[in-house]
Amino acid sequence: MARYQLLNNITHKDLRVVTRFGREFGDDTGMVIAFPTEFAELQREYPIFFRKDPAAGGWQAVALLGFDAKENLFLQDGRWNAVYLPGAVAKGPFLIGFQERRVDGELRREPVIHVDMDHPRVATSEGEAVFLPHGGNSPYLERISTVLRGIRDGVDAGTAMFAAFDEVGLIQPVTLDVQLDESHRVSLAGLHGIDRDRLSTLDADALLRLHRSGYLEGAYLVLASMHNLRRLMAEKQRRLRQAEHA
Repeated sequence: MARYQLLNNITHKDLRVVTRFGREFGDDTGMVIAFPTEFAELQREYPIFFRKDPAAGGWQAVALLGFDAKENLFLQDGRWNAVYLPGAVAKGPFLIGFQERRVDGELRREPVIHVDMDHPRVATSEGEAVFLPHGGNSPYLERISTVLRGIRDGVDAGTAMFAAFDEVGLIQPVTLDVQLDESHRVSLAGLHGIDRDRLSTLDADALLRLHRSGYLEGAYLVLASMHNLRRLMAEKQRRLRQAEHA
């Protein structure tokens, strides 16, 4: 159960965050939420798909990490074997919340950082310091702030982008049925992708709308990310061979 607190340099002056990776931190997951603000980075290393948000019912993007709900093929010996770390992972125990403040007589909702004090990465004796000894933000917290801004902007951008894709029929079901070797086969259901054929036959008006809104690039980045399935397959096959000879 999460226990969120508004982050401040008095209550949390000794707060540290463990930044290594492992199952004990919840990193053994087959997919993570992805945001349009990071598609350019993600598409270099991760396959990007869409799925229905189980809570809200709308579309959300995900980066595929493995072929099972608890399989992360990027996770190995406390390391994350990729150059880019998805924002949903990089943010650690932090999230953006909102606080009402009165500015010049006007009530405004301003973004603030909260921390989950029950998160397994939260510590006081090891990890990255959140605040400097004199109370200022540490370089780690500055990086986290950048990640959280990207997530906040990505949530807003994703809602509009995915609705635009859906409106013109670009989001279609994808069946992943992969034969890894003679005795191992994996199938994933519930995922959707950008329909390349549908994209190539959109009329000029639809293409122009997607281009002017900046969404067309996102569609092509999702398509480009599909080559990373080969990387996942290769790593899965390597681990299967390793298990056979263990």
